[in-house]
Amino acid sequence: MSAPKHMPAQDWLALLLLSILWGGTFLFAKIAVVEVPPFTLVFLRVLIAAAVLLVILRVMGVPFPRTATAWGAFFGMGLLNNAIPFSLIFIGQKDISAGLASILNATTPVFTVIVLHLFTQDEKATAAKAVGVVLGVIGVVVLVGPDALTGIGSAVAAQLAILGAAVSYAFALLWGRRFRGTPPLVIATGQLCAAAALMLPVAFIIDEPWTLPRASMPTVLSIIAMAVFSTALAYLLYFRIMVRAGGVNAALVTLLIPGSAILLGTLVLGERLDLLDAAGLAIILLGLIMIDGRALTYLRGKQASAAKQG
Repeated sequence: MSAPKHMPAQDWLALLLLSILWGGTFLFAKIAVVEVPPFTLVFLRVLIAAAVLLVILRVMGVPFPRTATAWGAFFGMGLLNNAIPFSLIFIGQKDISAGLASILNATTPVFTVIVLHLFTQDEKATAAKAVGVVLGVIGVVVLVGPDALTGIGSAVAAQLAILGAAVSYAFALLWGRRFRGTPPLVIATGQLCAAAALMLPVAFIIDEPWTLPRASMPTVLSIIAMAVFSTALAYLLYFRIMVRAGGVNAALVTLLIPGSAILLGTLVLGERLDLLDAAGLAIILLGLIMIDGRALTYLRGKQASAAKQG
């Protein structure tokens, strides 16, 4: 799973679509976590998503591995990419705003660059990539707005929970490198089945969901939407990007999520894009250009050509 130097346009489009699908998670979670405890919410999310993907797997006739080695890999991925981060994010969102949560979640590429630099040979950090990631995080802060940062200093445990989720995502991308040659549909289905098995005893022991009052229709619809669109469909795209473009590129989705949400509000709901939003989007775009590297390569080539001619 060696990462190509540059991502083709189709992978950038897949990353943008993924950011839209995952952007809805913060909204759906904010609605659902009011009535459903975090661990039960994680269990329902991964269970419904796993069921959807199992049906798709069966309909398409895709063979599913049943060896102990394969399931060991699925359980590792389900733990690092679902059970731990989903639980931490839902716990954190009970005490901090969605804006601050999205900023903290946007540190995922930072941790990914560090983890993959330390533990891999083919995804080493470069100066341009590091600068690009930092610019991206700054752009997210500007985009979401300085007001979101007013929560920093209070609810420290909740903030550490979101940061812990970002670290877990980074190690999940490292773990995911072992799925060489495995179709994204199989990876997504396996990890979600494993995550559901992991979360079942946790939810039942800690939350005792049978004692909860019946959830309202908005909560039910939020859970279904989060499972089908922000989980099942999203992870098909996520693993496709990870397999094709590498871990760092897949982690860039967290930089795009706040921007996608704001652009959707502008295009669909007619909301106004103010100067701060535009500045944040521009900084994120600059960061992505730095990470992609093609523009820098082109400029270096032009400079070298001009130097030879001179």
